[in-house]
Amino acid sequence: MLKPGHGILLRAGGRLLLPLLLAGFANAQEDPLQDFNQKIREATHNQFGLTFEERTRWEERYGVNFGKAVNQQDMLSRIRIGAQYDPTDWFRISAMGQDSRAPFYGAPAPNSIRDTMDLHEAYLEFFAKRTLGFGATVGREMLDYGESRVIGTPQWGNLARTYDNARVYYRAAKARYEVLMVSPVKILPDSFNKPELGERIWGTYDTWRDVWHGVSVDGYALRHSQNKIGGYTGAGTLGTNTFGSRVYGPLPWKFAYSLEGIVQGGHIGLSTQRAFAWFAGASRTVDVWRRPLLFSAEYKVASGNKGTTATGGTYDQLSPANHDKFGHMDLFGWRNLKTFKSLETWRVTNRLAWNVMYTNHWLYSATDSLYNSSGSSITVSKKGTAGTHVGQELDSFVTCKLGSHTVGAGFGHFFKGEFVTATTPNINPRYFYVFQQYSFK
Repeated sequence: MLKPGHGILLRAGGRLLLPLLLAGFANAQEDPLQDFNQKIREATHNQFGLTFEERTRWEERYGVNFGKAVNQQDMLSRIRIGAQYDPTDWFRISAMGQDSRAPFYGAPAPNSIRDTMDLHEAYLEFFAKRTLGFGATVGREMLDYGESRVIGTPQWGNLARTYDNARVYYRAAKARYEVLMVSPVKILPDSFNKPELGERIWGTYDTWRDVWHGVSVDGYALRHSQNKIGGYTGAGTLGTNTFGSRVYGPLPWKFAYSLEGIVQGGHIGLSTQRAFAWFAGASRTVDVWRRPLLFSAEYKVASGNKGTTATGGTYDQLSPANHDKFGHMDLFGWRNLKTFKSLETWRVTNRLAWNVMYTNHWLYSATDSLYNSSGSSITVSKKGTAGTHVGQELDSFVTCKLGSHTVGAGFGHFFKGEFVTATTPNINPRYFYVFQQYSFK
């Protein structure tokens, strides 16, 4: 968070980031670290290898008072160092450390952007190289299921979510059946992140590929449990049962589609849970000046509470990777919301991509809250008199990949609707960032 007198730091941050960006371009063709890692893999017959990521992002957010600060200007830094060892064809050990900081924040930064060097991943995997038969994983790991609307690891944040987990799966020729128990890791910025199973998701997530004319299907049944130790703040505990399915595949004329439907029961606190969510999306790639341009559009709904006291209707979003699903600024989450989104990605060259994203949001229920990306309430009109149109967001961003280096920049603007104007009238969110990243694995 930039405070008075930090203008010098802003200019210093710009001077710090510019050489890094230029270094990315200058060294894109020569990568001694990548070459060294490849030699290690060759010398160990591909049994041992290193992973590394260094990312720096300067971002500026203006006109946002959904959180503690109206304006923020932060330098975000993330470093990951890891290794993977396959001593046999049936056993794997993998570990990764991560250090995330916001050096110009001023006061100690919150645990949403800061976690000093910690064990980000450490897991054992059995029979990972097999294509058929049983396998298992136990430990701490980043996870993504389906299109990560239910369980996922958002990589855009300075702290990517990770899970303490135990999973057993069986792989058939065109199917995978999995039983899982995952627990999102709670961040302790200045001490070791310890396992805390007070919040956990357990059940089954299964996939069937190419079952008929290219159609693939995911099906899942998941129990989300959370007590006060795990972070639940209401009366009682949280215990929701989520049953969902996703269908996806190709369509005629080079279109592709994805459909997902979810129903939810159980309880949230003292209320019986009866909620739902669904998603529908389609995409197609065309050539523009002999370069591919991907068009995609989607519409998604998550139910909200209509005001009854005995039954809760607000969808429990579990543990998703919400980045880019509700706009590039990550203002909102999948609760009590109806969202239309379009994204156009033009591959200007093999290395350079230009993206334009548009989102439009409405509340599902006028008497329920507007929720942020982590699922917490932002604001509410209890009488339902503030309307339902939340607002629109327009984003544009570019990325350029040069070997192991990636650089990029983006800008976003949120145009508030009647609901936000009535309940939080002083906001006018705008977002700008520039970043560089170097990684190999």
